Amino acid sequence: YSLYGKTHKPSPEMLKDIDVLVYDIQDIGCRSYTFYATMGMCMEACAENGKEFMVLDRPNAVSGTKVEGNLVEKGFFSMVSKYAIPYVYGLTPGELALYLNEEGVIAKKAKLTVIPMQGWKRNMTYAETGLPWVAPSPQIPTPDHAAFYAMSGVIGELYAFNTGIGYTLPFQCFATPYLDADKLADAMNALNLPGFRFRPINFKPFFKVGPETADAMKEMHGVQVYITDLDKANLTLCQFYFLQVLHELHPEAKIFDANAKRGYGMFDKVMGTDQIRVLFSKRYKVADIEAYFNKDAEAFKAKSSKYYLYQ
Repeated sequence: YSLYGKTHKPSPEMLKDIDVLVYDIQDIGCRSYTFYATMGMCMEACAENGKEFMVLDRPNAVSGTKVEGNLVEKGFFSMVSKYAIPYVYGLTPGELALYLNEEGVIAKKAKLTVIPMQGWKRNMTYAETGLPWVAPSPQIPTPDHAAFYAMSGVIGELYAFNTGIGYTLPFQCFATPYLDADKLADAMNALNLPGFRFRPINFKPFFKVGPETADAMKEMHGVQVYITDLDKANLTLCQFYFLQVLHELHPEAKIFDANAKRGYGMFDKVMGTDQIRVLFSKRYKVADIEAYFNKDAEAFKAKSSKYYLYQ
């Protein structure tokens, strides 16, 4: 059976001949990447059908210490924001399963067993684990791409930029056909964002992604992003700094206005609120959204820490 596509939650028919449903999948620690959502719905289905649910735990590929973003708000729950957790949530799959189960986040409490890892520490990079990386999807070819996904995936929903998808650097770039790569790199580096460096890049995509057609296969000009210090980097806000600089260089390119006809549905769902868009689009300044974006992170970190299986 597949749980990707039309069916996200196992049916009674799917579960009738099993005793235990085992979750053994490498996730990437970001709310809009939907594996954790399927895990939660599997837990609910097992609870409703008298089946056990087991998680064979795996590392958080971004970080076990990094938490970023507001909680999902009423009206914005979807597969890309299934539960009220931050955008970057800092838990392993097993820890998140415990949180969902014990905090009453899922509809019915499951009979849950988590098999913990041995030797993992919260501040480990994936490379430090020594484990081979099996890509959970084609655009996450290395563990580093888990962080890049959090860094650029939100604005990808606007379909106004190329973030490296369609080229060899998925989620690592901010580019458009009309930008001057050198000017953008200079402006981004001038921000001195902790944990980031930017270099100019010019490239032509090999294939197009999403509904855009006119500009999808044109030569792109922008920056390739380097994460130089993951601990210091605010991954999610980096893409909003790009929007800020883009507006300074091209004030005529009012991205949210330009996308009004298509709508902001997926962007708002990924952000778990419409307030980030509403606040940011007034002046295109990250300073206008920082407080709202950060308002839930520390409280979630404190609340979820009691489910930590690793130090």
